[in-house]
Amino acid sequence: MLLRDGFPRRPVLDMAVSHALLMRVAERSRPAALRVYEPGATVAFSKLDSHAPGFPAACDAARSHGFEPVIRLGGGHAAAYGPGCLICEEITTHDSVLEGLQERYARATAQLETALRGLGAPVAAGALDGEYCAGAHSLHAGTVKVAGISQRVVKGAALTSAVVLLDAGPAIRSVLVDVYRALEIEWRPSTAGSLADVAPAPALDAVAAALAPAGAEPAPIAEEDLRRAAQLEPQHRP
Repeated sequence: MLLRDGFPRRPVLDMAVSHALLMRVAERSRPAALRVYEPGATVAFSKLDSHAPGFPAACDAARSHGFEPVIRLGGGHAAAYGPGCLICEEITTHDSVLEGLQERYARATAQLETALRGLGAPVAAGALDGEYCAGAHSLHAGTVKVAGISQRVVKGAALTSAVVLLDAGPAIRSVLVDVYRALEIEWRPSTAGSLADVAPAPALDAVAAALAPAGAEPAPIAEEDLRRAAQLEPQHRP
């Protein structure tokens, strides 16, 4: 099932919707889904970040740049995204939390790399030295990280989430500099940006279409998904 709805004016709700989809797929109360949407200006912190002494100051820094701080489902460290970016999330069932983790990472990385390369983007897989929210399954173009992939696994289901930074302007680097300073995390600010900083970036709609299954028609997010999201929303609000 393809879902295209997003809530860019309510980033915390967007995260809660993803959480609700994960839990309902795990319960087998809804089918597996692929959600592709355009987010609002967000700094997504991990739970690890939320325990850092500088977390309150990091949230203030995010807000001062016009970004909403949220607590995300995956691990790692803070990531920023917003207009000019795309979120692609696959929620699938599984039989064991101990199986399939690396296979899902490899599949998501390959699919995203193929889609972007097919649209002319010169991307490659692998982490950049000193990148923010470092991960072995990042995608980069030259010296700039243009996509990050994370997972959240619960009993019965897994959510694999990719953040694709296409044409976000200078805002991503600016907010991350202040956020990471508050968190006291060493990194290389030159790794932050988006594809348009180093190469022509394809349109958001073109990337969304390339990531969607052939012939898939978008369905609306179900009312029960939204009701569950409303219950989960406080967990994602700092």
